[in-house]
Amino acid sequence: MPALKTAYDVVIVGGAVIGSATAYFLATNPDFKGSILVIERDWSYARSATALSSSSIRHQFSNAINVRISQFGSDFIRDFDKHVSVDGEKVDLGFKENGYLFLAGDVAGREVLRRNHITQTSCGAEISLVEPDEMKRRFPWLNTDGLTLGSYGERGEGWFDNTGLMQGFRKKARSLGAEYIEDVVIGLNREGGRIVSVTTKGGQTISCGTFINAAGTRGAQVAKMAGLDIPVEPRRRSLFVVSCPTPLEGVVPLTIDPSGVFFRPEGQFYLMGTYPKNDPAVDPDDFDIMHDEFEEEIWPVLAERVPAFEALKVANAWAGHYDFCTLDHNVVLGPHPDVGNFLFANGFSGHGLQQSPAMGRALSELVTYGKFRTLDLRPFGYERVIANRPFLEDSVI
Repeated sequence: MPALKTAYDVVIVGGAVIGSATAYFLATNPDFKGSILVIERDWSYARSATALSSSSIRHQFSNAINVRISQFGSDFIRDFDKHVSVDGEKVDLGFKENGYLFLAGDVAGREVLRRNHITQTSCGAEISLVEPDEMKRRFPWLNTDGLTLGSYGERGEGWFDNTGLMQGFRKKARSLGAEYIEDVVIGLNREGGRIVSVTTKGGQTISCGTFINAAGTRGAQVAKMAGLDIPVEPRRRSLFVVSCPTPLEGVVPLTIDPSGVFFRPEGQFYLMGTYPKNDPAVDPDDFDIMHDEFEEEIWPVLAERVPAFEALKVANAWAGHYDFCTLDHNVVLGPHPDVGNFLFANGFSGHGLQQSPAMGRALSELVTYGKFRTLDLRPFGYERVIANRPFLEDSVI
C-alpha cells in the first residue's frame, strides 16, 4: 500500500524498535503537531535486529550516559502497558528482573568492575559488587574458581519480550495517526543542506521536513544516498537455545564470563552467545549461524563455569546482526552538521533494543524543539565522527 500523501513533516526509514519508538514519542508529544511516515522494508520484521536480539536490558555500563539511558528504559518497560495500551488492550512484556552478573577473572578485570561500579552507583543504579564467597552462596550453580569479583544488578536489569516492545510502540503510534508503509527507500533527494524528499522502490517520491535514519544494519547504505558516511557496519551474532537435564536452582541472572561468553534462562531452556573472536563485517543479508562458535567458544567455557552445563543439547539457534559502530561502540545520534534535517540513529552496537525508549524520546525532542530536553545526548553527535574523537563504552557484549 503506497503512502497516502506526497509530503510529511517527518519521514522515518526503518520501522523496527528505534523507528517505532521515535514514531510513538512524536505521536504522544502534545507539542508536535506534524505528520509522520514510517517506511519499513519488511513488515514481518523476521530479520530485524529487534526480533533477533537477546532481548535484555542492563544498567551496567562504563559510561554514565548509557547507564541513565537504560534506567529510563527499565522504568518505561516496567510500565509499558500504561504507555502503549490501545482501547484497553493489555500489553505485558514479561519483564524478568533477574539482573546481570558480570564476572572478573583477574586483577585487571576486578578493577574494571570496581571503576564501573562507581559510575553506575553515582547514577543511582542498584548494582552490588560480590566477592567469590558470596557468589557461591547467592548462585550455588556457579563455579567461582579463578574469579576475583562479580558485579550484580539487583534491580532494573533482565530480559523481556523484544517484539512485544516494538509492536507496542508501533500499534500505539499508528493509533495516534502515524502512517506506516511497506517499501524500500532507494534514493534521498538532497538540495544543499537539506533532504527534500525520498524515493521508494514502489515508485513514490515523498517530500519531508525531517528525515530520520533508523535503518539498523542498513543505516550506512541509507546515509550514502545523501552523500554522508558513518562508521557503522553489520556484525553477525549467533545465539543458541539449549536444554540442560539439570536445571539451575535459585536466581539465575544473565551471566557474563570473563571470556565474553554469556547465558541467561529462556523459559525452561537457556540462551547462550559470545563476543566472537573473529568478528568481521558481514553482508546485511548474511544470516548464517556460526555453529563452530558454540562448539569451540561457548560450550567449553560454560561447561567449566557452570558444572551442570557439561551436558547440553542445542534446541534452536539463529543469527542476527549488530549495527556496529567501529569508532566507539556507541550510537551516532542527531543531525549531520551539513544536512540539518537528516537525523542519525545508527550504530547501537547491540544496545538498540534496551535504549529504544530513551532514543525515541530524544529524537522526538530534536524534531519538536530542536534540542534535547531530558537527557543531554549531545556527546553521541556526529561531530565526534568528524573529529575522530571516540565517546567510549567499554562494557560491550
